[in-house]
Amino acid sequence: MLIIRQKMKKYIYILNALELMSKLYAGKRLEGVLYIDENTGGLTFKAWNRTAPKYRRRKDELVHQLETGWVKESSEKFKVFISVYKKLGLVRIMDIIDREAKEAKGALFDKELIEGI
Repeated sequence: MLIIRQKMKKYIYILNALELMSKLYAGKRLEGVLYIDENTGGLTFKAWNRTAPKYRRRKDELVHQLETGWVKESSEKFKVFISVYKKLGLVRIMDIIDREAKEAKGALFDKELIEGI
C-alpha cells in the first residue's frame, strides 16, 4: 500500500497586511473575521478596527455617607441613594426617607459653604 502525501498550499488574503503585520511583530493580538470571499473564492482575514475610548468618565465622588445610603457628586449631577427594607412598614419607611433627605440636603449645604470659603 502506497500512501501519497500532498502538500497543500492555502493562501489567506489579509486586508491592510502591512499594518497588521506590524501589530503582530509588536506582540499584539489581532481580532477579526476570517471568511471565504465570494468574489475571489479565497480565505480573507479582515481585522476589527477597535480603538480605546478617548476619554474616561471620572468616578462619582462621595459627598456624604447616609445611614441607609449615600450622596455622591458626578460631573453633572448630585445623586442620592436610599435603601430601606420593606418589612419596616410604610410609616417607618416614609419617616426614614424624610430623615435621610434632610440629612442629604444638609450635607449638600455644608459642601457648598466649604467650597465658597
